[in-house]
Amino acid sequence: MPSSIKTYDFKPGLLAEIELIPISSIFQQHEPILTKPHRADFYHIFWFTKGTPVHTVDFIPIAIQPNTLLFVARNRVQFFDRSGQYDGWVLLFTDAFFNQNPLDAQFLRHTILFRSLVDVPLVQLDQLETDLIPILHQLQNEYAQPDDGLHLAILKNLLHNLLMLADREHRKQGASESRKGPHLDYTLAFTELLEKQFINHQSVRQYAKQLGITERRLQQATAEAVGKTPKQLIDERLLLEAKRLLVHTNQSIKEIAFTLGFEEPTHFSRLFRHHLAQTPAQFRKGFAV
Repeated sequence: MPSSIKTYDFKPGLLAEIELIPISSIFQQHEPILTKPHRADFYHIFWFTKGTPVHTVDFIPIAIQPNTLLFVARNRVQFFDRSGQYDGWVLLFTDAFFNQNPLDAQFLRHTILFRSLVDVPLVQLDQLETDLIPILHQLQNEYAQPDDGLHLAILKNLLHNLLMLADREHRKQGASESRKGPHLDYTLAFTELLEKQFINHQSVRQYAKQLGITERRLQQATAEAVGKTPKQLIDERLLLEAKRLLVHTNQSIKEIAFTLGFEEPTHFSRLFRHHLAQTPAQFRKGFAV
């Protein structure tokens, strides 16, 4: 078992940081990597066209049916079904490709498809009803075209439309959505800071100060947007990383505690027991092969 979770950057040497490839192709080339827990510093949109694999993302086993879209945000820990008895396409892209201006970044941050506040989104496609199938085919066709000065702009436009249509379809299929407005804006800004700084163990007041709002305003925002306090979100993020390291690395519990910014391993164990009603060692043992 490795001492850390492997993180992969986007493949260098392409025209731009977007790639559309058959799942069977990427599986054949990189099976040893893909079937082990790993992170990627880019977004994945899987279009599973056949097979019924189980794709695992941050301890969530996701049962896939044919003609399903699966959206995986950057830096989530995932691994592929070892069977390989499935196929489709995977669209990979980075912030650098999509975020050409602040509005692009805001759109990508707000779409439910890549938001860390919800589970991993699945969208089941109905050939007879959805507008998504034609967009997916247009993306395939455009990706195969040579660059003519408009190629990348068209790809980005098609990707933008795909995300909007998938967001709409996801809501139709029962996804809950926080109402847009200042509460959600502050909550998303807070979770972005948290993702970058959770190891620093900052207080809610310190996060609020960085956001230019009061602690009470941040408490109100997260309560309205996700029904949780900022402290709950801080603890959840720490615990997610703890679980990742316990299961996917060979670091000792003491090493994990220090990696996560705890001055004393006992403080880490206390937090873990308080939230999960078991010790870190018991949690790790439950995932031992």
